[in-house]
Amino acid sequence: MAGLPPRRWLVRGLLSAVLVVLVAFSGVATLTYDEPTLRAGVTNVTPESETVISSQGWHTQGISLSNRPAQLVSVDRSGAVSWIYNGTENTTNWFYDVDPLPNGNLLVVNPVENETVVYEFDPKTEERVWTERFDSPDVHDIDLINGDELLVAGINYDTGETSNDSVFVYNRTTENVTWRWRFANHYPDGAGPGIDAKDWTHVNDVDEIRDGEFLVSVRNMDQVIAVNRSTKEIEMRLGADGDHSVLYEQHNPTYLESENGTPTILVADSENDRIVEYERTGGPAGNGTWERTWTLTGDLNWPRDADRLSNGNTLVVDSMNNRVIEVTPSGQVVWEMHAPWATYDAERVAQGDEAGGPTMTDQNATGNATLHGGSHPGNDLPSVPAVVGGVAGVTPVSAELTELATRWKHVAPWLKPVWLPTWAFSVLGVGLLVALVWALGEGVYQRHRIRRRVGRSVGRVRDRLS
Repeated sequence: MAGLPPRRWLVRGLLSAVLVVLVAFSGVATLTYDEPTLRAGVTNVTPESETVISSQGWHTQGISLSNRPAQLVSVDRSGAVSWIYNGTENTTNWFYDVDPLPNGNLLVVNPVENETVVYEFDPKTEERVWTERFDSPDVHDIDLINGDELLVAGINYDTGETSNDSVFVYNRTTENVTWRWRFANHYPDGAGPGIDAKDWTHVNDVDEIRDGEFLVSVRNMDQVIAVNRSTKEIEMRLGADGDHSVLYEQHNPTYLESENGTPTILVADSENDRIVEYERTGGPAGNGTWERTWTLTGDLNWPRDADRLSNGNTLVVDSMNNRVIEVTPSGQVVWEMHAPWATYDAERVAQGDEAGGPTMTDQNATGNATLHGGSHPGNDLPSVPAVVGGVAGVTPVSAELTELATRWKHVAPWLKPVWLPTWAFSVLGVGLLVALVWALGEGVYQRHRIRRRVGRSVGRVRDRLS
């Protein structure tokens, strides 16, 4: 070791210093990190009613993690938790859409291991009024329409030459599917990940926006469409397959209309980490031009729901920050509830299913808004994509690296321990990579010495056995 050139020692010292700094940074970030828990944040306004929140939870291969629960939570007007419901299936389960019903009960979409269960839930008794089951294991959205019909966003994970993804209507009285709209009849085989993919469309939302017209979120095709029940024609289309400047794997669009009747769509633009509002102007149905009238960006991590409240604010589900926030048109957080884990849907009960408050155009509040106020889930640190984008900004692969960092920002919370912030988890990963590269480098440099020592050890073992 003493005969090594000084340059080798310099490299080793530099690598040691890098590892110490990375571990120290991770330690400080972890000590100042607030682990996601069910608690109120900012309460600058008093909601007009309770808020019901669904959390997806962590689940895979029949395993759920107790510190990442799937649950329904009701929060009263003061921000206190009224009740928590974890489901009654004796198996792995998770929650997606929840809709307030006119009678005060809730329509709950509650997938379990091999099927999706939908039921009317009475929160006072915590019992089901009725239950229906569908053999698709991951349906995200089912709405009750016309009294006895269930409108289903039919994700189907069966593989084959033709995808079975569809939107359909199931009549609870006759116990039959009375209408079905198949994506394979309206989209080319090569759309999205391709028709042979296990998850072709990932249709994640469907709403009846008027009698006989359904708004459908086709996540993997980056678009929201309106389908006519009678003609089965697509009457409106926002976005295009692969055009991520408009939408990028969105969730839970809401249809609004301005005072002059202009069609408007508010949507959680999930992979772009923003909330957007578009209005359509000019041309007949299906041929108009969509203009983005409002954009909310900032400290959002994979938002999956946005509802326009009657007061003009927007209720946003900030999924991987494990919270629900009420935001003014200017972006100020005025109400906040932390609700782990992987929040999916939130509804103000008094507003009913799919709240339809005023558009941003009607509020004279169009433009770009940046989220401010509320808590800071990232320890007040800039996001991983922001740092990567800044560092890589002068390189020819800046866009690719930033997109990769954004994907990591969305995926890391599913992988890391809940007590470890994403930045600490990421930095420890970099430290592990540095240590691995260092170890490999030492192995190559010391290969002759290692070979000799291994040879001596093998020789000693042979001597003892002989």
